[in-house]
Amino acid sequence: MALSGILGGLVPGATPSVSVLILTIAIGSLTSLIVYRAFFDPLRSIPGPLICRITSLWTYWHSYIGDDCSKISQLHKRYGPVIRIAPHEISISDGAALAPIYSDKGGFMKAPCYANFDIEGHSTIFSTRDPGHRAIRSKAVVPVFSMSNLRSGSDTIEGCVAKMIARMKEEAAESRSASKTSGQPKPVNVLNIARSLAVDAVSSYLFGQTFGGVSEKTDKMSANGYVDTLVAVGRFFFLPNFVFLALEMTSQKLWPDKDEDESANKVDSFVGNLVQGSAKDDSTYQGRLLKTGISRHEVEVQCKDLIFAGTDSTGTNLSTICWQLAKRQEVYAKLQEEIAEADARDPSYNPQSLPYLDAVIREGLRVSMANPTRFPRIVPPQGFDFESSNGQRFYLPAGTQVGMQPYSLHFDPDVFSDPFAFKPERWLNDPTPEMQRDAIPFGLGSRQCIARNLATMELFLAVRAIAREKVLEGARAVGEKIELMEWFNSKVKGEKIELTWQ
Repeated sequence: MALSGILGGLVPGATPSVSVLILTIAIGSLTSLIVYRAFFDPLRSIPGPLICRITSLWTYWHSYIGDDCSKISQLHKRYGPVIRIAPHEISISDGAALAPIYSDKGGFMKAPCYANFDIEGHSTIFSTRDPGHRAIRSKAVVPVFSMSNLRSGSDTIEGCVAKMIARMKEEAAESRSASKTSGQPKPVNVLNIARSLAVDAVSSYLFGQTFGGVSEKTDKMSANGYVDTLVAVGRFFFLPNFVFLALEMTSQKLWPDKDEDESANKVDSFVGNLVQGSAKDDSTYQGRLLKTGISRHEVEVQCKDLIFAGTDSTGTNLSTICWQLAKRQEVYAKLQEEIAEADARDPSYNPQSLPYLDAVIREGLRVSMANPTRFPRIVPPQGFDFESSNGQRFYLPAGTQVGMQPYSLHFDPDVFSDPFAFKPERWLNDPTPEMQRDAIPFGLGSRQCIARNLATMELFLAVRAIAREKVLEGARAVGEKIELMEWFNSKVKGEKIELTWQ
């Protein structure tokens, strides 16, 4: 077929000459856009691969397949601390940029893609970009996360930990029994157990009613499907919101998941009942939000968001620490020794006062990568003039999307020697200012995780109990490493972090 005939078919009713003109204009416009982005854009001086200068598809694809954090870190090694990863997006791996982007004067505004984490039409305390919208809600609930209130309510969390310890002992005994009878110890998924503790601690302490995850003696806790569904949202986190919504709607229609729906219904029912039965008072998280005048439906959404975030991140962090302690029994033994000595001196001590336990928790948070990817922000109207630690200067114009990822910071060999190794000792004997600065497991600034104190207390109480009760004696870590899908909330491949006991 002649070219004119093909082109004529592209625009029904148009003559071949008109179609040729339209196609020529389209190709010319695309070529001009590519040339502009590659060589004339205001960000042209920022180094990076040519494909990233031209299109965002590179970042979207690697985010989807779950390796964008490690890929971006490789680009930083090649191009330097400030790189262009999309036509209008910059990644920075130099910790000197943390303060101006995330904390100084409140930091830069969150990027529009945070709307992809809205739930049922409501912006959550995490996802909202409007400081005023967030302020009303965060002001209502921030007091429950204060260290003084957490210490007052620590018995509730300790009760959840005690149930988790009992379950771990039961499953460890089953693993040993299988080893004796068949020669093959039964693997125990500590990720599932840690998630069960996390959802119970969040619900018991904040909502005044336990979800009962630890009591579910199953291979997969009933809330896991709901949590995993929201984790999977992270692979599309950086997409424009209209594209994200279209994909979300399409996937729900074409690939419904019965197990995930049942899990979501379980969480919906739990949250709906506790919110509908709550008074507008200060005794619970949901009561504080209701007292502010927020609708019951939005309060349910805020509670579900907290269940998701608290269950996923703390579950990943705690199970990773258990796996690392089982792999390094000499660290576990040293931890047990410190806790035994503290118990003998004063059983009422604050576990966060123990230096080696603190080092274990810090190191666990550094390597677990519960949230490995960048936290995108938008450069304000005055622009961003940044001087890196090596003396290079970069100017980012207003409207540029810029972010820093914990993966690059936590695994920077110039800050953390042998960065992929679990070495609590690195936090003893005066860690460097760069180490203190660059470890950001809960984010940074006014928009960091609102529940960080609760999550930290859970970890201290749980890890102390695991050492005190000798739960990991004879435990062996399954696998050489924990493999992750590097989404906004990382997904453990296979959804298992396993130990065996012999």
